[in-house]
Amino acid sequence: MLVPVYDIKNCGPRHRFVANGKLVHNSDGINLQNLPSRGSTNLKACIEAPPGYVIIDCDSSNIEARVLAWLAGQEDLVNDFASGVDVYCKQSTRIYGRAITKADKLERFVGKTVILGCGYQTGAGKLKATLKAATPSVDLDIVECEKIINTYRGSVPCIVDLWARGEDAIRSMYNDQSMWLGREGVALIEGKKGIKLPSGLYISYPQLHRAQGERFVEWRYKDDTGVVNIYGGKLIENLTQALARIIVMSQMLRISRKLPVKLTVHDSVIALAREDERQAARAYVESCMRWVPDWAQGCPLNCESKWGYNYGELHDD
Repeated sequence: MLVPVYDIKNCGPRHRFVANGKLVHNSDGINLQNLPSRGSTNLKACIEAPPGYVIIDCDSSNIEARVLAWLAGQEDLVNDFASGVDVYCKQSTRIYGRAITKADKLERFVGKTVILGCGYQTGAGKLKATLKAATPSVDLDIVECEKIINTYRGSVPCIVDLWARGEDAIRSMYNDQSMWLGREGVALIEGKKGIKLPSGLYISYPQLHRAQGERFVEWRYKDDTGVVNIYGGKLIENLTQALARIIVMSQMLRISRKLPVKLTVHDSVIALAREDERQAARAYVESCMRWVPDWAQGCPLNCESKWGYNYGELHDD
């Protein structure tokens, strides 16, 4: 049986998966998020609902990008998410200087990668490597990647400003000072204690200090894996992922009031429902996954669900 975990700091010698505000696998058992789902090795199909029941799998749609836009106050992007605009096509249109639609699969893929992967101060080199690793046919030169990064950053000035506020937050922790990070009332820097989250938990950065790197002085801290670099964009990534996880876990608890929740995988919640109540159960799960906590009002959450008799064969009808 898998038990949801809400906070990880030090799980001991056999569970060394530290989650600096981010939920990770921390069990000696099977890791369901890594099971293959295609071909003859479809192990997910081996996970079946009991007779008379179906599996409801509901995924929170691009929740990190939505939370980041909301946290930064990037209202045009928040409104696009809320109104159902295809933000990947919109970003690709900026990048390529022509109208991009879902039919332009490679161009849209670039826009999707930028929206989902460049919100934490990603540079041109990492973007180039990410694109090529995911789709070898998208092998852009570094100059093109620099243009893409500049186009993205020019379109989201509030997110870029949030990275700078992340640097201020690191400095505040080092100096044992307090400040709000992002929207006021959400994440409070409490000096050396770290970032206080709406759940009451903290993201902490033990032994925070400055050290000379290869090119410039860097912020570093020490955790159970060793010495780790931290900077504005990375801090915002830690915070955004932590907030997203708090939201999903809160939604999961709402689902569990009526339906048994069996798994969480990334930003998906998997529950069981009686077969004859499938449609009503899906509607209930989706309503829970669109629910917004009081502290996150205005965050444009959305989701999509599927159902099936086993975890490997899910349908959206």
